[in-house]
Amino acid sequence: MDAQSATVPPAGVMTRLRSMLAGSSEASLTRRLAGTIFVIRVISAALAYVSQILLARWMGGSDYGVYVYVWTWVLLLGSMMDFGISTSAQKIIPEYRAAGEHALLRGFLSGSRWLTLVVSALVSLLLAGVVKLLSPWIEAGEIVPLYIGCLTLPAFVVANTQDGIARSYDWMRLGLMPQFIVRQSLIIGFTAGAFALGFHLGATAAMLASAAAVWIAMIGQMTVLNRRLGGNVESGPKAYDFHGWLAISLPILLVEGFYLLLSYTDVLVLQQFRPSEEVGVYFAVVKTLALVSFIHYAMSATTAHRFAEYHALGDKPRLAAYVAYAIKWTFWPSLAATVLLLAFGKPLLWLFGPQFVVGYDIMFIAAIGLVVRSAIGPVERLLNMLGHQHICALAYALSFVMNVALCVALVPRFGGHGAAAATSISLVFETVLLFWIVRQRLGLNVLPFGKGAAQRADS
Repeated sequence: MDAQSATVPPAGVMTRLRSMLAGSSEASLTRRLAGTIFVIRVISAALAYVSQILLARWMGGSDYGVYVYVWTWVLLLGSMMDFGISTSAQKIIPEYRAAGEHALLRGFLSGSRWLTLVVSALVSLLLAGVVKLLSPWIEAGEIVPLYIGCLTLPAFVVANTQDGIARSYDWMRLGLMPQFIVRQSLIIGFTAGAFALGFHLGATAAMLASAAAVWIAMIGQMTVLNRRLGGNVESGPKAYDFHGWLAISLPILLVEGFYLLLSYTDVLVLQQFRPSEEVGVYFAVVKTLALVSFIHYAMSATTAHRFAEYHALGDKPRLAAYVAYAIKWTFWPSLAATVLLLAFGKPLLWLFGPQFVVGYDIMFIAAIGLVVRSAIGPVERLLNMLGHQHICALAYALSFVMNVALCVALVPRFGGHGAAAATSISLVFETVLLFWIVRQRLGLNVLPFGKGAAQRADS
């Protein structure tokens, strides 16, 4: 991957860092792109952290809990309503480019976005109807925020689709900054403006600000993406293979869907059994530990389309070396980030408000699952890109079912501690399943330890 690094003489920390990031090798390029993604996510986390702290202080515990509940639904449903196209784009686009299928490529670049926009708008209307039907059983303070959440979904879905397209061309900043930097900045600006003008900043006002931010960021991203694609994809006729796209995307949707359900089940179940104030505390803990998952996200977003490319070329040694590299650069930084966050957990939670410090011990329980999961790196993307998305979806489905069962069993009695324990146990179970699947299907030993990491099991 980066053989010249073995002969680099000892140097200072900054010199070593420059050496790691410089160069044109695959390893150097991956480090730069993953570093870009990680920096964007860290800045986004800081902005989100600031916004959550301000909202928690401005809104109060009850309204903040409602906002967290509705926004969690937006994140969950919005990430699933693109049919998995945001992820499959990183498989479809490299394959079209390698095969010279320019008409299909042009068709996918436009048709995928129209498809997700139209269908997500229809689904959002149906969801608004469901909220209307269930309104007698929904708390009064949640009804209007839920309607606003439905209005937010189409823009959220199209932004996800555009993110996948941009990443397939290594335009990481274009893919991520509108969603994670621009959107968060707008949310802070809109809510701060409303607070400064003396408006009551309840859950409804906060959701209106979030909806406006999502739509504005998506439209700006679309404008820039269209301009860049115009300079990189020659004009010509378009061909649309909706059946083929969905055949690839829908199994990936199952993987992404069960992963997201696994990620958000704890918050949603907690909302059903515990007070809104406790949901807010748990959400603050999750946000504090988000830095760990950002590392995994950065490597997944950077490597997925290269897994597909190397597999399409039939270059197995290159693929195995790249997988080993991705795993090591996921686990060790994740472990370091976890130790750092646990060390400074109390003051970080205090920023939300003194009452949030009670969630400090929950951090240790939740961190276990994140660290164990990072030990196998982005193998779910590897399976998806190499055509094993069905078995990967089954692994996530089993983990999700376990998480639901454990949350329902533990949350009513143990609250946030039970939610964290249920999620960590489920993540450990998921990690063991994925490790076994990759070893059996691909013959790879996907662990970051020792010289045999990610090499063929029979070698």
